[in-house]
Amino acid sequence: MASDLLSQVLDALSQAQGSIFSNDAFPAVDFTTIKSALDRLGSREMIIYKQIDREEANLTPEAVGIAAQGSHEAKVFEAVRQAVDGLKIADLPAIVGKETAKVGQGKAFKEGWIKKDKDLLKTAISTIHDSSREQLQTIQQTKTHPDSKVVSDLRKRKLITMQKVITFEIKKGPKFSKEFIKEETDLTADMLATGAWKTVKLKPYNFNAMGAPTMSGALHPLNKVRHEFRQIFFEMGFEEMPTNRYVESGFWNFDALFVPQQHPARDLQDTFYIADPPVADKPRADPVEKTEKLADGSIPTSKSQDHPPQDYEKYWDSVKEVHEKGKYGSIGYRYPFKEDESLKLVLRTHTTAVSTYMLYRLAANPRPARYFSIDRVFRNETVDATHLAEFHQVEGVIADFGLALGGLIGFMEVFFGKMGIHGLRFKPAYNPYTEPSLEIFGYHPGLKKWVEIGNSGMFRPEMLEPMGLPKDMRVYGWGLSLERPTMIKYGVSNIRELLGHKVDLNFVESNPAVRLEKD
Repeated sequence: MASDLLSQVLDALSQAQGSIFSNDAFPAVDFTTIKSALDRLGSREMIIYKQIDREEANLTPEAVGIAAQGSHEAKVFEAVRQAVDGLKIADLPAIVGKETAKVGQGKAFKEGWIKKDKDLLKTAISTIHDSSREQLQTIQQTKTHPDSKVVSDLRKRKLITMQKVITFEIKKGPKFSKEFIKEETDLTADMLATGAWKTVKLKPYNFNAMGAPTMSGALHPLNKVRHEFRQIFFEMGFEEMPTNRYVESGFWNFDALFVPQQHPARDLQDTFYIADPPVADKPRADPVEKTEKLADGSIPTSKSQDHPPQDYEKYWDSVKEVHEKGKYGSIGYRYPFKEDESLKLVLRTHTTAVSTYMLYRLAANPRPARYFSIDRVFRNETVDATHLAEFHQVEGVIADFGLALGGLIGFMEVFFGKMGIHGLRFKPAYNPYTEPSLEIFGYHPGLKKWVEIGNSGMFRPEMLEPMGLPKDMRVYGWGLSLERPTMIKYGVSNIRELLGHKVDLNFVESNPAVRLEKD
């Protein structure tokens, strides 16, 4: 028991002239038990102890045999020496053993102890010094060797193994006593009633002790960074888009964005398709929820539209026509538009599908608008340290009259500046639904190189005009992943440690809040 060990430690110290070592005095007691006992005695200043870490060398079974009977090369030399006229090479394994002959013969040749005379082995010197045996005997007795090169060589020859050993040097403390008096931790009503509190020894308060951690919830680092992004968007006058539809039709996810039906992004290896139900409805107005209706079945004034209802059938036909034949000054893609391809259901590959729907609703009452969304998207990608099959996309959209590319670049500098990223670089890029398109690069001080941090562009007329938006209305669009800035801020190198089943809950609970503009 623990109390017995406390008494044993005190007894051993009282009988010793100086220090004692735990591995000598208590060899059968495990590390945790002895450490607990020493901590308890040390807290009362009855003992003083320090931990000593060292590595011990232990002989392997082969090395034990060498220490007792001699090395392989010494055995070979002795067998050759006893054969006065020389020993046939073929006879050596039968005398010393196959393994000893194999290992010892080469070593004996290397040391210059034996020589070869045709098919005979003969001694080259009269006496030898078996250093291997001597070294192993030293290690067997002291658990180490003064020459580190010897230890390294024996480890390579697999004759010794190293083991970490922890021991404690224990001395008498200023309040040393052979008797361990139990300290009371609580002042009870019985002690007060009987007067026992006058004689009992109360354990003093340790005001330096750490308090027990309080269990509480914690925001995931992605949620912390998401909150910062939302605050930036709200500060700049944006409205958050509803992103509760993970499943979209091919129409909203691709066709309405002027993405051709033969585009590689629509292949099975890049997109997750839904098997049941097999197809979606054609574009239509969202049904009004029952909770949104008044008792008489009418829609509340705040929910009703002060403009004519939108013609979704006309929108479908316009999108089809701009793909097949071209329209609004565009020659289109000139291929037969397949309705069944457009009505396939997919896990949305980008939140731009939501932006498209919001811009179409804006066409019913065209006006300057700013929208943003931060939510999950899905790609059929190979999972590795920087890619997942699902991740979060941050997206912003600005619709206004008379917008130009210079305004987009200027806005990006302001937007990313609020995250502490300055001195952006822009590179021309290609997107089916934006023209011009720009990749955005920022300098990463940790990596000491420029890294891509986002994508941007101006939505094409082939996307906007079928919606019914005015010809002079322009729309900026840009996006970036939520995971990349989070990984940079929290020093995460593997995205699987940030999102998914491998996330460490201690990582979630212990990480601080984030300020994107701060280092």
